[in-house]
Order: sequence, then structure tokens, then C-alpha cells
Amino acid sequence: MSREPLDQSRKLVTELPGPKARELHERLETYVPKAVSPSTPAFAARAEGGIVEDVDGNRLIDLGAGIAVTTVGASHPKIVQAVQEQVADFTHTCFMVTPYESYVQLAQRLDGLVPISGQTRTVLLNSGAEAVENAVKVARAYTGKQAIAAFDNAYHGRTTLTMGLTAKNMPYKESFGPFASETYRVPGSYPYRDGLTGAQAAARTIESLETQIGANQLAAVIMEPIQGEGGFIVPAEGFLAKIVEWCKANNVLFIADEVQTGFARTGDWFASTTEGIEPDLITLAKGIAGGMPLSAVTGRADVMDAVHAGGLGGTYGGNPVAVAAALASLEVMEEEELSAKANRIGELITEHFTRIQKDDARVGDIRGRGAMMAIEFVDPETKEPLAKLVNEIAVEARKQGVITLTAGTYGNVLRFLPPVVIDEDLLQEGLSVITDILAQTK
Repeated sequence: MSREPLDQSRKLVTELPGPKARELHERLETYVPKAVSPSTPAFAARAEGGIVEDVDGNRLIDLGAGIAVTTVGASHPKIVQAVQEQVADFTHTCFMVTPYESYVQLAQRLDGLVPISGQTRTVLLNSGAEAVENAVKVARAYTGKQAIAAFDNAYHGRTTLTMGLTAKNMPYKESFGPFASETYRVPGSYPYRDGLTGAQAAARTIESLETQIGANQLAAVIMEPIQGEGGFIVPAEGFLAKIVEWCKANNVLFIADEVQTGFARTGDWFASTTEGIEPDLITLAKGIAGGMPLSAVTGRADVMDAVHAGGLGGTYGGNPVAVAAALASLEVMEEEELSAKANRIGELITEHFTRIQKDDARVGDIRGRGAMMAIEFVDPETKEPLAKLVNEIAVEARKQGVITLTAGTYGNVLRFLPPVVIDEDLLQEGLSVITDILAQTK
């Protein structure tokens, strides 16, 4: 059934939440656990491009993209068509029971995209956390070692293993322990707060790896090239290259967690490419399939093949409908040159907040890359995090029809993850709403 395109403009016809949304929220509170806590006071009815339309007919500017998922927009026509055609053929067989060509096709496509030289292998899964867990399994099987090192400010998921790798306690880890053993945390690079060069931060990290864990015990180091939930922390120049160099010299695998940074989000296919590093394994999800649940672990062939037959997989891993969406998404990213568009988004956000920063010293740091940008708000005198201010801005912006997200170990970061296809005028309007709210809080 064809539908009229969704108008790419913000429009509020009711207060937020509107009457239908309030009724749905009452039902949500009755039937959904309190632990599942949506942040936006609207219930989606349609979404397209940079707009989400709610059940009351309000149109909201989307600066979150479902947490970096709808990179190509929430219902790109090519993806809709691919999904519909696949659904008409078959919805599921389980690749481990009866395989299908599209799974192999996507694995081959990723082989040509990831920044790993030589032959790679890919296993398809369902979520980012599942990809991380399987990367850890592969690393342990290949090296015969158990320890896994993650970093301060890291986020790798909400499962028992990945919670152990994730740094932030609330809301991700509180009351859920004990966590998986043989996971360790080491300091990373946070230029705005530690003031270290890449070489200095890497030396500190390597000292921790060698003294607290030991290379002979360490199967892998895992890191997001730009730390997501930790506050979009871009490591100092040269930091990641030094860590990867140490890993290669010590028979330790380097896992690049590109669940959030991958697929044109940061102005290249992968953030690892921009950093000039070559991981042994790379975890992928979020933007891979235009909103369909899909993830992947792609790695060196010799590493991936270290696992025994039947050791990787899952009932829904590489579901054919999600795979069809992924193949279509990759085509859209290439055809519409979304890496270049992501870089343009980064320029616009940086320019906007640099102007604001001149008159408002609470804008402490403007950072990120491409369409993955963040603003860290601090007390101008002490650099103490202003988490309360960030929460107030986000809440008010949502009431005014701009979907925003917060982040940061200290909760004081406003992050921007718009669909990369968003109209520039729409993006600028969303940013202006936020800065108007900021001006009113002085």
C-alpha cells in the first residue's frame, strides 16, 4: 500500500504528550515493566527521513535515529521494497538448518568493506551485545587465553558478559551482578579530561595491561573507536594505533566495537578506517540494516575459523528479512554518498555550537565525528559535570518536538545521532530549538 511521503517539517498539533499518547502511556505503565523507560513523551506512528510522526499527529525532528540505527531514514523506499519482497519469499529457515544465498552475499559484501586485510569471515547475529559476546568467544578460542580488557567509559551491552565490559553502573549494571569473570578495565584516552597526548595515554594503558593482566593471560582488547554511551569520546591522535601495535606484538587480538560508529555514521564506512587501524575482529550492528534487528562479527579468516563447527550461530542470526534490509541499506549508503553527508552534519553541528560556546562557557567540549557529535556541559569554573542542565535541556526539547539523547559517564553530554539523510534546514531547526532552551537556563 503506497502512502503519501511524510512532510519533513516539525509540527505540534497538541502538547506533548497528546491525548492518545497519554492513554497509551497509561497502558504502558500497566503492562510494561518500569525498568523499560522511554524518554520521549510521544508514541511513534510513522517515521521517514528526519521526522517521526506520533499518534496524535505531531511531527518531531529526529536527532537520535533510534540510537544510531536509522542512518538511511526509518523507512527508506529501497529498504521497504527489499523487506516486502523477502517476506513474500520466506521469513525464516534458520541459516544453520537451511542456508540461503543472501546471508553469504552479505558476508561477502562486508569482506569488501571492513578495514581488515586479507580474507575475512562473517557470522550474522541479532544485536550489538550478541556480536560482542561472540567476538569474545572467537578471541578466546583462537588465542587459548581467557582475559578480556575493556576501557574506562566503555559501553558494550546489557547481557551478563557485556555488562562486565561496560563501565557505567547506572542504569546498566546496578543490582545485576555478579558479572562474567576474566573481564578487566583499563584507562583509555579522554583528551578533554585527562589532557594527555595519544602517546601518553597509550603508555598508561599499556602499563595497566601488562601489570594488571599480563599479555600471556590476555585474549583480546576491545574498544569503541569513538566511545558511545561514555560520551562520544574521541581518543587523542595516535592512541588507538599504539594500542593496536602493542596487541599485534603480544599475540593479543584487537576487537573494534563499531556497533555505533559503523556504516557511514562517522564520515567513513568505519571509524577504524579514519583512525588508520586494522582490527582483528570488528563488531557491527545498529545502522547495518535500516532498523531491522541484525548484527555481525567480521574478522580475519584464520581467527574466525578457530572455532569448532557449530560453535557460532543462533536461531534468528542473519534472519533473511533483516539481511535483505542490510543489503539494501548498503546500496543506499553508497548511492546517496552518506559518508560525505555525515561529514557535513558534523561540520554544521560543530559550527553551531562553536558560535554558542563563545557566549556560554558551560559548553565545555564539542567533539565527535561526522553524524556522531556531542556537547559536554560543565561548570565554567570547576569543569564539574552539569548533568542536571543536560537533562533539563533534553526533556524540554522533547516537549518542543525535538528528539534528543543524553550520554556520558557523568550524564552531562548531549549527543546528536540524526539520520544521515536529514535535511540540513531541519537539522538546523532542531539545533536552534536546543540552543534557545539553553539560553533560557542562564
